[in-house]
Amino acid sequence: MSEYIEDVRRYDAGADPAIVEKIVKHLGIALRSRDASLVAMSDPSEVERVRKSWVEKKLGIADADKGSAAIQSVGEIMKGDRDKQRVTFYYLTAKALGKLETL
Repeated sequence: MSEYIEDVRRYDAGADPAIVEKIVKHLGIALRSRDASLVAMSDPSEVERVRKSWVEKKLGIADADKGSAAIQSVGEIMKGDRDKQRVTFYYLTAKALGKLETL
């Protein structure tokens, strides 16, 4: 758990560990696989998967354009990271959409 909060805090120094823990629990077993624990912004199907499974289903944002814009924004924020940790990416996407408090 500490590795996830440390990575999130690189982008949001005041990140709430309880929210990060909720994201980790949501992702569950997927985090065991290195490939599944990362977000590949260069893969359009991966970006679409994030939009549908995280933004639409979990965060409740039905507006595809708004969700896609938030994902692209987070991709820009994290562009310096070759390996974009999924927990951090999801946290920052929820923050960009104002949905941290609903997690």
